[in-house]
Amino acid sequence: MHVPDGFLDAPTSVATGVVAATGVALALRGARKELDDRTAPLAGLVATFVFAGQMINFPVAGGTSGHLLGGVLAAVLVGPWTGILCISVVLVVQSLLMADGGVTALGTNITLMGLVGVAVGWLIFVAIRSILPRRVGSVAPAAALAALISVPVAAVAFSLLFAVGGTAPVETGKVLTAMVSWHVVIGLGEAAITALVVGSVIAARPDLVYGARPLMNKPSDLEIRKAGTA
Repeated sequence: MHVPDGFLDAPTSVATGVVAATGVALALRGARKELDDRTAPLAGLVATFVFAGQMINFPVAGGTSGHLLGGVLAAVLVGPWTGILCISVVLVVQSLLMADGGVTALGTNITLMGLVGVAVGWLIFVAIRSILPRRVGSVAPAAALAALISVPVAAVAFSLLFAVGGTAPVETGKVLTAMVSWHVVIGLGEAAITALVVGSVIAARPDLVYGARPLMNKPSDLEIRKAGTA
């Protein structure tokens, strides 16, 4: 998913840079409402885990490979605004220190993985969570399904950018078909990793998981009955 230098033309790269800068600025303001004594340390751990996870590639097919994007994972654990910041920091470090994703394409990569991946994934997670049973155990499967969907959505977003400003002599339809088909497979790996990590944290400390808080704050019917008979 990391876009290299020169893959998109200058106007498109500049435009995505503006979008990325605006999104990160908004995330800096929004994260103030999400970060507290519990989530602040966890945010650093999430960024570190995503950084390490993106370094590990798993084979897909035809000599290609995929890696963790981490947008939904970060959003569910520490909140969508803080999740955007976590992914953006990872992408900046990878671009500047490891040449993973071009410097001129940094805005594009933040837009695709940091903004689209997190925002779309979080909205899908919230929608799925609302229709599943209202218990903490629903968080991990909701996060997994959101992660599965968010990856090909980010691939579609890239294909649209390529249609506008792609520099390679490849038909847009072929790019879209290839990106979506492979990223559906990659999304399966994303879903498995997200479910495993979120489920593990839920099992140990559900109060640390941002996406689980609305379910924990609402008293169960049993608790209401007990309170009424006390």
